[in-house]
Amino acid sequence: MLALASLLIAILSFRRIAAIAAVRRSATAATPAQARAIERAVAAWGRRVPWRAVCFQQGLAAQLMLRRRGLAAALYYGAARDETGQLIAHVWVRSGAVDVIGCEGAERYGLLAVFPPA
Repeated sequence: MLALASLLIAILSFRRIAAIAAVRRSATAATPAQARAIERAVAAWGRRVPWRAVCFQQGLAAQLMLRRRGLAAALYYGAARDETGQLIAHVWVRSGAVDVIGCEGAERYGLLAVFPPA
């Protein structure tokens, strides 16, 4: 899924990716064990692929993996300023109230969008 997410990000516009991420599939949240397994798999592959797989690729991959299992998945997109004043963006995924990937430190980012919308 990480390769698919990276390919989608490379070839599609943000609008098209947002449309894919906005599809609502299920209301059943992942268990903490399911979320941890997906996070570990995505993070492990993120370290091994020959391209740079940052939070956007990893978040989209985690969302796709949750959906494939019939579980709820919300992709959050936020922005903040770093120490030098540069704008930085971050993506994280939650399944219901369960943190899946990228959630540590997410509170420092201003929320710009949630896919699918709440």
